[in-house]
Amino acid sequence: MFLFESIPWYSALMWLVVLGGLMFVNEIARKSKWVSLLLFLVVPIVLTIAVWPNTADADSSVGTWFHWVKVYSALAGCLGFMAIRFVKGWSSNKYILMFPAIILAVNILEAVIRDFQVYSLDGMVDGVMMVGGPWNIMNGIAGILNIITISGWMGIVISKDKSRDMLWPDQLWFWIIAYDLWNFAYVYNAVSDHSFYAGAALLISCTIPAFFFKKGAWLQHRAQTLAIWMMFTMSFPTFVGESKFSVESSHSETALWVVSALSLAANIAVIVYHCYKIFKHKRNPLKVEVYTDLAAYKAIADMN
Repeated sequence: MFLFESIPWYSALMWLVVLGGLMFVNEIARKSKWVSLLLFLVVPIVLTIAVWPNTADADSSVGTWFHWVKVYSALAGCLGFMAIRFVKGWSSNKYILMFPAIILAVNILEAVIRDFQVYSLDGMVDGVMMVGGPWNIMNGIAGILNIITISGWMGIVISKDKSRDMLWPDQLWFWIIAYDLWNFAYVYNAVSDHSFYAGAALLISCTIPAFFFKKGAWLQHRAQTLAIWMMFTMSFPTFVGESKFSVESSHSETALWVVSALSLAANIAVIVYHCYKIFKHKRNPLKVEVYTDLAAYKAIADMN
């Protein structure tokens, strides 16, 4: 196959199980702050003390600085977003509303740094096959563009329903798709043999809810599904790389070129459109929302 080696039926089925499981747990957490506190505060404390020192050590494929930083930054995002949702006054504080944009940018930057690092790597590194090359630089640039086009955090609101979701009306479908293409390319470039699950299934598990279950809450969905996945994979690191259900990358340079080229092209398109909207309407993206005139923005804003 182009992106991956053969995908047996049981791995395809497990992919669907992972996708459904991530969405299911995300929905339970979204509906209950007590479940969220248990899942994103109590469980990680227990895992940090009793599990991860043994399963995510230096000899493990998830024992790199990136995995440790990623799990805690995802958890920090979940808890920070919960505070914005449930602590009185936080959702109207313009300085606190900078936190979602900052934590998102930091998470993207972590991956950008790793992509640039992988450029010079070749062969087995930290238990993962690395095929470094120009595609890493291309995708790193795409990630930087993705950070630059983050906008509208000052317009974040809390939904009026029982779940009190954190909604970001200015974070629209075209930015999300550009992010997904960039992030899949990053996972495919840097941890290629994990990308069947950690790339495709994980990204789709937050994109489906953002498009169909609770529009406008993509970042909340992303933080929660990412934290759930990172806790799982650091506890069971052999699942994606060595188990019966693992699916190896094709390690094809053509595939690496294609996914990174798509990522870069999508993010160039978004930044061109982003700049067009800024200059046409004379909007300062650091102070005001950029896409308030679009129907997709109005649908989220009017709903809440």
